[in-house]
Amino acid sequence: MEELKQLRQEIDRIDRQMVELFRQRMAVTRRVGQYKLERGLPVLDEARERQVLEEKGRLAGEELRVSAITLFQTIMALSRRQQRDLMGEHSAHPSLPFHGKESPAPRERVEHPRVVYQGVPGAYSEQACINVFGPGVDARGLEQFEDNFKALKEGRADYAVLPIENSSTGGIRQIYDLLSQYECYLVGETTVRVEHCLMAPEGADLTTITHVYSHEQGLFQCEQYLAAHPNWHPVPQADTAGSARMVAACGDLTKAAICSQRAAEIYGLKILARGINHNSRNTTRFVVVSPVPELHEGANKVSTMFVLPHEAGSLNQVLTVLAVHGLNMVKLESRPIPEHSWEYLFFMEFTGSMEQQETLDAIHELIQSTGDFRVLGCFPSDLKQE
Repeated sequence: MEELKQLRQEIDRIDRQMVELFRQRMAVTRRVGQYKLERGLPVLDEARERQVLEEKGRLAGEELRVSAITLFQTIMALSRRQQRDLMGEHSAHPSLPFHGKESPAPRERVEHPRVVYQGVPGAYSEQACINVFGPGVDARGLEQFEDNFKALKEGRADYAVLPIENSSTGGIRQIYDLLSQYECYLVGETTVRVEHCLMAPEGADLTTITHVYSHEQGLFQCEQYLAAHPNWHPVPQADTAGSARMVAACGDLTKAAICSQRAAEIYGLKILARGINHNSRNTTRFVVVSPVPELHEGANKVSTMFVLPHEAGSLNQVLTVLAVHGLNMVKLESRPIPEHSWEYLFFMEFTGSMEQQETLDAIHELIQSTGDFRVLGCFPSDLKQE
């Protein structure tokens, strides 16, 4: 223990020296900021920063190269923040928030909206619509996820409510891909507790079933239950409630569906088993998608999309920007870019408000650190802990 104590004291001594050197460095970078201010130069010089990071990595040697680059990315981010404060180079509101392609000005929430979702009555998506807009919502189910985006684009709907991730099976890839293809915005979210039931026509039981129908997510979430019945054949369908409607219409005692209790009631099916999803706290998060951006009081979550260059530390640089500005990342998802092998589009969400300068400044730096950056929306977080 005495040896460990001595080593820690040695670390403390070195750290005191590093803090003093950091203070000296920040004093010099302040002078650099003053120089840039007097001559109208921008805070960020990307070529200079890349050169500095490469040099610091080389000086550290191969073993510590990546660690040194990470360290100096943080130090340089703090320097940029200091210089922006000095120079008054802050991001303006409201022109910045929806940076990227040309986008319309933010609108107010639509009263008595036309809402679409994927599926048929009884789907969990319909329940999500009710959560957001109330029981009297004018909600209409469409067959495919993309049909919802087309309805928004063509002006046939004001909002779409779509599932984007599940607590058991993760992100729903089709939604992320469609968000990258369509110029739409996220303006809200809700969660729906998922309790899958196995249902079939009257007269059926577990011994008569040969085929089980549901959305692929429903089948994934119940795979442990289905594995216990190896003679059953899972069959993916467009949606869970649509599976219930199909099974009810055919009346075949060999067919069963996996969906909600409400769907069983709507379509007159007999519930053979309840809560068959292996995660008893199974919850799906839904997002409210709009053809134009909206900004609402209490908005505290920012959703973004961007491409990163194939460079060491590029993702860490993004995370460093959030850390320096005191923002917490709450979601990070990646999707491959078609026609670009091994390149990825990132979807990132973090805490923040468009009314806070720190958020706008962070977005300003993220734009400079990434490619094809877009803010998909800023909305109130509504993730209930089940």
